[in-house]
Amino acid sequence: MNASNPNFLHAMILDGKGRGKEVDAATALQWSGKEGVLWVHIDVADVASADWLAEQSDLPAAAVEALLAGETRPRSTVVENGLLIVLRGVNTNPGADAEDMVSVRLWLDANRIITSRRRKLLSIQDVRKALASGEGPTSSGDFLGSLVERLADRIGDFVDTIEDRMDAAEEEIASGRSLDFRQRLSLLRRQIAHVRRFLAPQRDALDRLNRQSYEWLKEADANSLRQEADRITRYLEDLDLAKERAIVLQEELLSQIAQEQNARMYVLSVVAAIFLPLTFVTGLLGMNVGGLPGLESNLGFVWSVITMTVAAAILIVFFRWKKWF
Repeated sequence: MNASNPNFLHAMILDGKGRGKEVDAATALQWSGKEGVLWVHIDVADVASADWLAEQSDLPAAAVEALLAGETRPRSTVVENGLLIVLRGVNTNPGADAEDMVSVRLWLDANRIITSRRRKLLSIQDVRKALASGEGPTSSGDFLGSLVERLADRIGDFVDTIEDRMDAAEEEIASGRSLDFRQRLSLLRRQIAHVRRFLAPQRDALDRLNRQSYEWLKEADANSLRQEADRITRYLEDLDLAKERAIVLQEELLSQIAQEQNARMYVLSVVAAIFLPLTFVTGLLGMNVGGLPGLESNLGFVWSVITMTVAAAILIVFFRWKKWF
């Protein structure tokens, strides 16, 4: 393979009415702009596609570098006559952790859309299916709004799951926690932290889009992006609330554990206090010296037992009078 024969994940030409036509790489390379908006989706791990992007896509060097970058944070930047955007979505791939968010990079201008990824993102597939059914975006700006909306939908589902698990955790700690409750609560806090790490800059990136103007971005598209930015903000607030709830739960858990430990230590202390005089008596009578009372008497042991029993009874009555147990 080489830059003249890239292996695109898929390429489509938007007809401006909500439908996209699948085309092969050769047709995409011959695209001139008159046929409609071209959307090319590539895997940056594919060497030929990366070479095409670097050598024949006619994109600015900064855009090429961002589209091929290994690790990226959400951001949006105007580069010459186009828009460079990096977004993140929850990982819904089988066997993957949802909080391990997948990135998608986009280059958009009036007539072309180029997206790149390292891992599969279902929101991209949603847009592709919508175009195949004739219900997809009609322009570059509409494409961006549609993709952001689908990313936000899945983020919302994840946040709802977090809130449900938090509700269950609160009920569990009130009714009696399980042995692995502490580990599950720690995992929940880590998941919240991982997702929030990318949602905050993603919100900022969408806000930045709303503060700038582009000739090819319609007012309806700008309103859609503004609404999705508000959704992301609400999800961030929900995650912040879930984080605070998790902290409160963890503090309550630690308090319960401390109370249980204190209760056990209290019982041990009471038992030790009761047996302290008994231990003193047995230690005193156990000395190997002459003159100990009861050595020559057959009732010596009986009187020793009576003495220790009376001493224990007196201590128990005293503790009960003081309401120490």
